[in-house]
Amino acid sequence: MNVQWYPGHMTKAKRMMQEDMKLVDLVMEILDARVPCASRNPDINELAGNKARLVLLNKSDLADEKKTAQWKQRLEAEGMYAALINSRNGKGVRAVHEIIKEACREKLERDQKKGIKNRPVRAMVVGIPNVGKSTFINSFAGKACTKTGNKPGVTKGKQWIRLNKDVELLDTPGILWPKFEDPKTGLLLALIGSIKDEIMDITELAVELLKLLIEEYPQTLIDRYGAELGESDNLPLSVLEQIAVRRSCLLKGGGLDYDRAAALLMEEFRSGRLGRISLE
Repeated sequence: MNVQWYPGHMTKAKRMMQEDMKLVDLVMEILDARVPCASRNPDINELAGNKARLVLLNKSDLADEKKTAQWKQRLEAEGMYAALINSRNGKGVRAVHEIIKEACREKLERDQKKGIKNRPVRAMVVGIPNVGKSTFINSFAGKACTKTGNKPGVTKGKQWIRLNKDVELLDTPGILWPKFEDPKTGLLLALIGSIKDEIMDITELAVELLKLLIEEYPQTLIDRYGAELGESDNLPLSVLEQIAVRRSCLLKGGGLDYDRAAALLMEEFRSGRLGRISLE
């Protein structure tokens, strides 16, 4: 699948971020822990310049623990601060306060030497659509500050949020970049819901997911759906057919409803019902 999606409003949002970058001390980038590389917008490095950087691997409860730990080490090796969080239940979120202080220690020390007191750290929260920026901010603040939703495009404009006397956050809309050089990037972003489902063929998407699961997590398919992973000319489609049979995804005439089986598989993957799965 060659997936490309870059709505016009994202160009405007990128320009807005560029203008606001001079106002902040820290750039906090939210990634999806299941696809940490694919969910990193390469434009952020350019926009952030020499700002302090903190990367939050969100939805870590849905990702493979061993692989997520390796990604955290890799990000830290690149000179960034990194943390694992689950914004939905708040796990790891409280610790972010101390990491912000550490990441901005030089700025805070400079302020102290100049006699500047009580000036909060200003952090810009960035990320691609549907990685959970707004959910993180609400969890971090301990109250509903932003609108949330399990689909891309919920945050429409920038919003300053004063958390306490020490930290202010600038929430920004989720933006992608104009072209995915690697076709697999677009596919992975479609699988986690960062690209609108309305422009995708859900059955084709499910087949692509099954290819990855057969290769990396075959036991998950056996345990969850009783799938038989024998020899087949088109094993992913065969597994989708088995899911349709076992979950009674049937059309009125008795035929198999592949679209319904595909939607079921996608929902169970995205919600974590398939278990902890990383696609990178």
